[in-house]
Amino acid sequence: MTQYQTATTRSNLLMLLTALIWGLAFVAQRISMDYIGPFLFNGIRFAMGSLSLIPLIIYRRKHYTDESAHLPLIKYILPGFIAGGVLFLGASFQQVGMVYTDAGKAGFITGLYVVLVPVIGIFWGHRTTSSVWYGVILAVAGLYLLSVTEKLSEIVSGDVLVLIGAFFWANHVLVIAKLSPDMDTITLASSQFAFVSILSFAGSAINQETYAWQGIADAMWPILYGGFMSVGVAFTLQVVAQKTAHPAYVAIILSLETVFAAFGGWLILDEQFTPRIIAGCLMMLAGIVVAQLPEIRAGLKQNRA
Repeated sequence: MTQYQTATTRSNLLMLLTALIWGLAFVAQRISMDYIGPFLFNGIRFAMGSLSLIPLIIYRRKHYTDESAHLPLIKYILPGFIAGGVLFLGASFQQVGMVYTDAGKAGFITGLYVVLVPVIGIFWGHRTTSSVWYGVILAVAGLYLLSVTEKLSEIVSGDVLVLIGAFFWANHVLVIAKLSPDMDTITLASSQFAFVSILSFAGSAINQETYAWQGIADAMWPILYGGFMSVGVAFTLQVVAQKTAHPAYVAIILSLETVFAAFGGWLILDEQFTPRIIAGCLMMLAGIVVAQLPEIRAGLKQNRA
């Protein structure tokens, strides 16, 4: 195996680990809702995520020579607020929705942001392809099967909230793509996580969520997982892996987050999947992959070159 192949394999494994961490985070998020409010949970976990990146930021500012790593921290306040505001909306709708829906379903619906990014990108002046529209059709059909009740005409309210969250997750991807080229991504990430935490605590106060120490203590493991593993560790792994990962494989591997969320919900939370729900999950996963076919082809062409 060549050095290049070894690096690619390592990157793919890191991306797979990232998808696993993010997928199982849906289980942690669902468990936490039995003990504390959704805004309080996000406030604590994003604060942890922001703080967990500080040692890495210090290391980069000491050892990296590129200009972005040494930008004054004040330069990250406005971009962090903008990105954090969009991320806050995505995380809030997702977390509130998970009070009323399953972890596995929430994972698949959130995964729709991969399909929504190129669609919303049209309004940002980006071009899209026919593959995206085919993916959208598959994903929407799968979403219907996944979210309707037994009456086949009523949509579960929690799924609607998670879907709205996916819309903001997609916009967050576009915002980061706009802001990040001239900035240190780790510092920008820490800044946006800090603003999400502040906004979430404000939302918690406005909604008069209970601040019972016993509830926080009971939810501590899900909070720690959601803060350090999902936000801190997984984000860092993604950044490290994408330096040498193939664009052809990155999106597909990260799409497995939805599969891990469903598996975790079944294994840990004993969530049940009917044939209709399984069919919806498969159609959504197919739609996510189909929507990324242009990037996959471009990556494979680059690999052969």
